[in-house]
Amino acid sequence: MEIIWFCLVAALIACYVILDGFDLGAGTLHLAVARGEAERRAVLATIGPVWDGNEVWLLVAGGTLFLAFPALYASSFSGFYLPLMIVLWLLVLRGVSIELRNHIDSPAWKPLWDVVFCAASALLPVLFGAALGNVVRGVPLDARGEFFLPLWTNFDIGGPEPGILDWYTVPAGLLGWAALTLHGARWLVLKTEGGIRERAASAAARLWWPVVALTLLVTWITFQIRREIPANFIAHPWGFVFPVLALAGLAGVRWFGHRKRELQAFLSSCLYLAGMLASAAFGLFPYLLPSAGEPKLALTVYNTATGRHGLEVGLAWWIPGMILAGAYHYFVYRHFAGKVKMEEGGY
Repeated sequence: MEIIWFCLVAALIACYVILDGFDLGAGTLHLAVARGEAERRAVLATIGPVWDGNEVWLLVAGGTLFLAFPALYASSFSGFYLPLMIVLWLLVLRGVSIELRNHIDSPAWKPLWDVVFCAASALLPVLFGAALGNVVRGVPLDARGEFFLPLWTNFDIGGPEPGILDWYTVPAGLLGWAALTLHGARWLVLKTEGGIRERAASAAARLWWPVVALTLLVTWITFQIRREIPANFIAHPWGFVFPVLALAGLAGVRWFGHRKRELQAFLSSCLYLAGMLASAAFGLFPYLLPSAGEPKLALTVYNTATGRHGLEVGLAWWIPGMILAGAYHYFVYRHFAGKVKMEEGGY
């Protein structure tokens, strides 16, 4: 049961990154690809019906983590308190900026909220990437499974007093930003026409190379600081399917994008993100939160899980809940399928 729930949590995180990732990327790019108020409204219209629903998957992942691995939930949410508060504020600012930009017709008001929306959308992928980097690198857990990380210390990756930011988590954060901005660019190409589409396609073509470079760099550093990850792949060769899928997705973004096959290029971006996250989960297993010090203090799938009865009962409720959530998202995305057509009074 523990392994089932580990896979479910990993799948929910991947679902959140893929779905909320494209609207974070669209928010990051909207000042660069939109010219004038009408085009900015068009960019917002591509995510307007779905952005708040996409964020629900972050709450679902957190709730599932609490149900299945309460010890990990307690440790990580207290240890990562500072970055979690920053994430919360950025999520609030994104929502506020979308909803308030049209409340006052002023030449200063709308640009202010557009800048807030763009900045919050750009910073969130950096924080998410750095957070994943912290999980892979490990944290200074004590005997009670507790830790606290300052924002930065000396940037030393393997030091006794690590910070949230160091020479590994910063490239991981930049990879998060580049990957989700590319993802958002492919979404805008899929959903818009005219000048916005052309500028988004140009941005996607330029972003592809930094994503490739950062993917290789972060992967190489990961293998140096967390030897268990390549060892897991060597011990279980079937796991190589995940990085192969990630590379295939990355290649597909370039291949289909060059041939203007918009849907296939966007789905390739989804495949890349899912493959990268699955590779990280597979490589870390059974660790959920490695220890930066004594390895035996690490939090694993087995020493943080709730009791078997609780996992079984939780699964019985989790499945119908996810079916309903999935059906709702399917309806929304089907209803708003196709290119954006701006109408008066929309986003």
